[in-house]
Order: sequence, then C-alpha cells, then structure tokens
Amino acid sequence: MKFKMSENSLYAVLLRSPWWLSLLVVAVIVLASGALLPAAYVPFGMMGALPFLGIALVAAWRQRNAPNPARVAEVLGQAAVMSWHAFSALIEAAFQRQGFVVTRLQQPGADFQLVKGDRITLVSCKRWKAANTGVQPLQELAAAQAALGASASTFISLAPVSDSAKRFAKAGGIHLTSVNELAQLLTP
Repeated sequence: MKFKMSENSLYAVLLRSPWWLSLLVVAVIVLASGALLPAAYVPFGMMGALPFLGIALVAAWRQRNAPNPARVAEVLGQAAVMSWHAFSALIEAAFQRQGFVVTRLQQPGADFQLVKGDRITLVSCKRWKAANTGVQPLQELAAAQAALGASASTFISLAPVSDSAKRFAKAGGIHLTSVNELAQLLTP
C-alpha cells in the first residue's frame, strides 16, 4: 500500500511554505507548553513540537537551492518579453554551462538536442510564451523523442500546462520544467 499525504494537510502546507514558518510553530508550541502546562508536563508538551521541527528541517533542505521568489519573477518577466532568437540563445547557453553538448534541431516538436555522456535529451521550448499548453506540443515532443531515439525529453513553458497535458507528460516520462527550475536554469 502506498501512503500519500493529503495536499491540504498542515504538514503538506508547511512543507511547501518557507522553512522558518515551521520553526515559528515550534516556538509557539514550546512557549505555550511552558506557560500553560504544569511543570511536570512541560517536557511532554514540548515533544509535540518535534514533528514540526522535522518538517522545518525537511523544508529547509528542499529550499536550500531554491531561487529567491523576487528573482524568479524578474527572470521570468525578462524571458516573457524576449524574442525567440534571444530566448533560444539563452537556453542554449544555460544548458552548455551545465556541461551539455547542445545541437539546435529543425524537427517538429523538439528545438534542442542535449548530449551528456551517452544520454540524449530533447528540449521543446519554442512555445515558452503560450498562454496555455495542451497535449499537442507534448505529443509532438514524444514523437520526436521516439524518432530520434532520445532517452529523455523536457518541455519548457512559462505558462502552466493543462491537466490532460500533465497526465500525458507523466505517462510519457516527459519532464515539465517548473518556473523555479527555469529561473535557476536562466540565472548564470
């Protein structure tokens, strides 16, 4: 049986929130225990803060390399007004900084081929400014991946993809680049 945490549970919300919020909950529990419980029960009340301390540590670990939200908004704003020529050059340079050999493709569904070692990844990013993204560009990327024998594929877009496109990407093993990942990629 696979256990899954509810997305709206307190723990899930705190995991998505800044790590210091969980530490704030720890402080409130510890202070309330010290102020409201008899002295003999204070340590037991303070133990109630341990799960929140664990969540603070996990959230801090996950957020250690996350870009600043203001920086994310700035980078994405700049990307949204770029021409395809400028954006594609920026994407190409970003992947080259990560050690990939980048080849521009003239193939429907894929814009770049990334090679690192024996792993070939296709990247589709020409529709980065689309207002919304459906299944069609992902189907084209999957077809290009099959035609070129690539081991992986990545789709880059500033706008969120539809639920059906998310399901298609998950079923086809296509990585949907999040806005945070894109901001990290585009930041030199």
